[in-house]
Amino acid sequence: MRVLLVSGNREDIQIRVPALGLACIATATERAGHDVRMLDLMAATDPQSSVIQAIEDFNPQIIGVSVRNIDDQRMSGTRFLLEQARETVAWCRKASGSPIVLGGAGFSILPGPVLDYVDADMGVQGEGEVVFPELLRRLEAGVSLNELPNFYERGRASTPRRSFPKDLDALPLPDPSLLAAALAGAHDAPVPVQTRRGCPLSCSYCSTPTIEGKSVRRRSPETVVAWMSRWVEEGFRDFYFVDNTFNLPPSYSASLCSKIAASGMDISWRCILFPGGIDGRLIEMLAQAGCKEVSLGFESGSTRMLNGMKKSYTLQEVRNAADLLRRNHIRAMGFLLLGGPGETRESVRESLAFAESLDLDSLKITIGVRIYPHTEVALQAAREGLITGEQDLLFPRFYVAKGLENWLQETVLNCLSNKDNWTV
Repeated sequence: MRVLLVSGNREDIQIRVPALGLACIATATERAGHDVRMLDLMAATDPQSSVIQAIEDFNPQIIGVSVRNIDDQRMSGTRFLLEQARETVAWCRKASGSPIVLGGAGFSILPGPVLDYVDADMGVQGEGEVVFPELLRRLEAGVSLNELPNFYERGRASTPRRSFPKDLDALPLPDPSLLAAALAGAHDAPVPVQTRRGCPLSCSYCSTPTIEGKSVRRRSPETVVAWMSRWVEEGFRDFYFVDNTFNLPPSYSASLCSKIAASGMDISWRCILFPGGIDGRLIEMLAQAGCKEVSLGFESGSTRMLNGMKKSYTLQEVRNAADLLRRNHIRAMGFLLLGGPGETRESVRESLAFAESLDLDSLKITIGVRIYPHTEVALQAAREGLITGEQDLLFPRFYVAKGLENWLQETVLNCLSNKDNWTV
């Protein structure tokens, strides 16, 4: 089949992130014998014309549209990004009568409501490298789509069973040519690298288990380094490991760092660290492998709030991690998430004072917790009558503990007034 895959994201929310997931699906679909074209609207000067021209030139038999984000997760001045996906689908409808299939993290959080809102025909929740080619096979053969895991269809009421590929090395990684154009010209555009999928943690607010599942699956360090070397050969030197917890499990992280260092690649990279259980040897290995910056999402400086968020690390472990990063000359960017269930003025002040004591290179503060389905925060919001169901969460809804609404915003902005390296 002729398959057009479109990444509808056109926003650089923090850094330029090209459509790695869609490129993986394009590669898997091509390997299954289909004729595939990929269009990343991040690189398009006129997105609508680009979509229509691609359809006219290629005449696809099926169109896939990737939905990266529902919104920008900012309570103040929220940007509802799902409108971009709706526009993209409308442009496709204007130029083609072929079925439209959704995918991506944004779709996977709320598959049914998103499918209805953007007016697409079908969707694949979670990882699509196996399911999407199987969907094409069944459509070509004219056989039933029943029992297809992770698959949604307009008008079908049943919820499909979830399925997660166990062997990530069996899934192909895309050629750099599929992503390079989206990186060109951006101020901050590292090559995204995903080594793991799934998260074993149970943080009260997080949507990752809904998207990727709780079982951690890994690519072999050899596969990861070989793919990075292909980018280096093309002249790229800056990488970003997008794994939610780069250091879990620690043995895998140590092996990966060892392989990167042994490769001799002249690169720099950044990652996201889980603050618990970090030791000096691992941080030394990160530095030796080229790590220059770490995101340290400790979220709160209150032990009570950390417990409420279901965090399995202590404030002392956060302090230890920050100290080790500083000693090894790795920039540390901290993250605070304020206003969740149980938050008080006292715990906010604790968090701000704790963050200041860490002497981080930068700090990002999020005010209000985006409510996602299937989370403890969503259950609490429902108990308090703030939401009534999944449909309520399609449009951004945020949790802020009662009594903190105006005070929290004012306090944080006042704190930022004399700190150049703190932002909201």
